[in-house]
Amino acid sequence: MIVHIVMIKFKETTSKEQIVDIKERLEKLVDAIEPLKSMEVGLNFKASERAMDLVLTALFDTKEGLEIYSPHPAHQEVVKSIKELAEYTKVVDYEK
Repeated sequence: MIVHIVMIKFKETTSKEQIVDIKERLEKLVDAIEPLKSMEVGLNFKASERAMDLVLTALFDTKEGLEIYSPHPAHQEVVKSIKELAEYTKVVDYEK
């Protein structure tokens, strides 16, 4: 099992509505991309200097599945929006 975790810190100018839209679009990727087995997307509720605004955890059966997901057009469409709204992102990929 491959676990893909992404944490996003949005720009201060990004609205709550835009963040919720990104969350909903990410959640829809499960139906659009075959190797993506599941995805959990959470929004931070606790203000902290170290806090990120959104985290996603995606599961794949294989590394190849992750490699198919990354360039997939449905994923890249959401990534484009994230890049416009995010201050920065962090990612971790590991085998479980």
